[in-house]
Amino acid sequence: MTTQNTDNKMQVAQTIIQQLGGNRFAMMTGAKNFTAIDSGLSFKIGRNAKNITHVRVKLTPDDVYTMEFLTVRGTTIKTPATVCGVYCDMLQAIFTEKTGMYTSLGTMGRR
Repeated sequence: MTTQNTDNKMQVAQTIIQQLGGNRFAMMTGAKNFTAIDSGLSFKIGRNAKNITHVRVKLTPDDVYTMEFLTVRGTTIKTPATVCGVYCDMLQAIFTEKTGMYTSLGTMGRR
């Protein structure tokens, strides 16, 4: 893998973290183990009512995101929800809808 490709992966991943809410997002959701993947980001989240354990956010060639919500138990991986065609301003709302977790104190209870 070239340095330029690695830098691009990191830049996409950092952009997604900022669009989700940055450090406040991580604190509110217990998100950790952020990993840059090809055209996206993968991370683990804290306990929630919908039993989602991991989230993958991938940038598509259409410049929108695909969000995958995963349940990982041992070697078993299930994908209870996938949302395609997500614009950057929709990331937080869809995360809240699919996990039941608020992404910041400012959004708690608001619709």
